[in-house]
Amino acid sequence: MLVAGVDSSTQSTKVVLCRADDGTVVAQASAPHPDGTECDPRHWWTALGEVRELLERADAVAVAAQQHGMVALDSGGEVVRDALLWNDTRSAPQARALVEEFGGPKAYAERAGSVPLAAFTVSKLRWMAEAEPANAGRTAAVLLPHDWLTWRLGAHGYVTDRGDASGTGYWSPGEGRYLPDVLAAALGHEAELPRVAGPGETVGETGWGAALAPGTGDNMGAALGLGLQEGDVVVSIGTSGTAFAVSDRPAADPGGFVAGFADATGRFLPLVCTLNAARVLSSAARMTGTDLDGLSAAALAAGAGAGGVTMLPYLDGERTPDRPSATGVVSGLTTANATPENLARAAVEALLCSLADAVDHLAAQGAAPRRTLLVGGGARSEAVRRLAPAIFGTPVTVPEPGEYVALGAARQAAWALAGTDGPSAWPAPPSTHHVADPADVSAAAGVRERYAALRDATA
Repeated sequence: MLVAGVDSSTQSTKVVLCRADDGTVVAQASAPHPDGTECDPRHWWTALGEVRELLERADAVAVAAQQHGMVALDSGGEVVRDALLWNDTRSAPQARALVEEFGGPKAYAERAGSVPLAAFTVSKLRWMAEAEPANAGRTAAVLLPHDWLTWRLGAHGYVTDRGDASGTGYWSPGEGRYLPDVLAAALGHEAELPRVAGPGETVGETGWGAALAPGTGDNMGAALGLGLQEGDVVVSIGTSGTAFAVSDRPAADPGGFVAGFADATGRFLPLVCTLNAARVLSSAARMTGTDLDGLSAAALAAGAGAGGVTMLPYLDGERTPDRPSATGVVSGLTTANATPENLARAAVEALLCSLADAVDHLAAQGAAPRRTLLVGGGARSEAVRRLAPAIFGTPVTVPEPGEYVALGAARQAAWALAGTDGPSAWPAPPSTHHVADPADVSAAAGVRERYAALRDATA
């Protein structure tokens, strides 16, 4: 039996076809999406059509997709406007206003698990209600990207899962229910929302007769694909940066740093997201006139601390901390230390310090790491792999490159196909293991202190 997992991300659709019993990948394919912070959902469907031949070999299918995206539909199921994606920050003022309307950060976090930022669906709905009232008035149903694709594939009505629903800002992970008053306050009226399916449930059937699982959000898919255990913290360096862990209890961080998400299995997934991640490396490579491998080599040629050069990597604004209008900063330059090597090292250290801050926020919510799993495109950098253990303060495991979001979706499809109480126990992926160089350990505290001083001085 074969199962297919789909990862519909900001940049592309990726599909893996796996054996249902052990997760062995037998084929994979991808198709691109348009770049930007908003997208006509029909582009996602077109991309899925380009890999349909692979999908149709599967006995069960599940879709994992980018979280938070706002897919507004009219009463006939037609798309009202281009979907606003997680990386669209125009709704930052609306997020702040909604939090205050519902009693402030502590009260909102207690109800919805998270304090919404511009990324959250609820904030985007309020923006549409204010900026595009005609579109808001036409909106009869609100879906997330994975919900829309699952519906198009053959779900029985609009359906979602608890993991992706927990990123909307109008669903309570602690209570396991929608918050209709929050949705109405954001959109200006009530709207239909997808049914929240149980983990491992079959929610429909594709046109070629495959079972359809509920799907989930991308981070929940990655957690399922990696087989996370208690004490594991994943740091993902992709288009965005994320740090997350599985937990048996819901999180509710009044500071708004930790999103108290649910996962795709019935547990919880406290998560911190940064807007800037792998593009920090590609931007620094461009600034220093090299490629990513050249940047890595230059960073490793410099000493720890980059000769006193410190970077704040908020190149496109930032989500954690909530600074949508921020820009990047380079501090401490002198004629003696202004070298490409130090700038490369400062960029890598800044990226890792930003993500180490994210891990610290998780630890404050009870998810202290015993080890860190490093994934995403940025984990391919030798400099990132070698410097991470000292800055994170834990051993670092780097699973071999793989489509873990799509693998998690495939594992959910296998779960639905088997009809069991939990997901199949697929083997852990092959990995490399990294410990800190003693010289980097001795310098790590100073690196983080200088980074924190720059971060706080530019708030």
